[in-house]
Amino acid sequence: MSPQSRSALFVAGAGTEIGKTYVTAALVRQLRASGRRVRALKPLASGVPPIDDPDFAGSDTGRLLAAQGLALTPETVAACSPWRFAAPLAPDLAAALEGRALALDDLVAWCAGEIAAAGPGTAVLIEGVGGLMSPIAEAATGLDWLRALGLPALLVSGSYLGAISHALTAIETLRRHAVPLALVAVSESAGAPTPPETVAGAIARHAGVPVACLRRGRGWPEGVPAPV
Repeated sequence: MSPQSRSALFVAGAGTEIGKTYVTAALVRQLRASGRRVRALKPLASGVPPIDDPDFAGSDTGRLLAAQGLALTPETVAACSPWRFAAPLAPDLAAALEGRALALDDLVAWCAGEIAAAGPGTAVLIEGVGGLMSPIAEAATGLDWLRALGLPALLVSGSYLGAISHALTAIETLRRHAVPLALVAVSESAGAPTPPETVAGAIARHAGVPVACLRRGRGWPEGVPAPV
């Protein structure tokens, strides 16, 4: 494990719109409450309104900045999410609509620089986009991004019908690519037919790593150590 991976973590998703930002923000608040310094980054963000739009505060970037106790300014937004696109599409498609290019090497270099600049003792959380295998650039997926950074992953799953299979498939993918998995976090899905604790228990029987359960409207679960 590289020196970087001891103080940085990549938050990946078993799917999209399942609670990655909710989990990341909860972990940020838990780390801050315990006295840790923390930086939460969402380098790629699609479907983002302009900064002066009232809805921006509810965007992934806005919620991560709020969890860190940071004001919404052009500077803090750019420092958290340098690649922002208006269309709610995969980043490569959203970038193309705006006549912009997105290169994996640039993304990896920026993240590595932010981790290095954070300094000793600072936990750095890098939230991915979409699901683990979502395309992010030409011929590159979220998994390629994660592997290039060499960080351990926190995998976020929902609790919807089918979430167990999706989570176990993502876990197997991470194993096959030798990506260390620090924790699986099951984020409660609205309208799910079973309690999130049931889903978390089923995943835990196969995951081989700790599995946490986050109920909507609550913080980081009590008794679950921060994985970074």
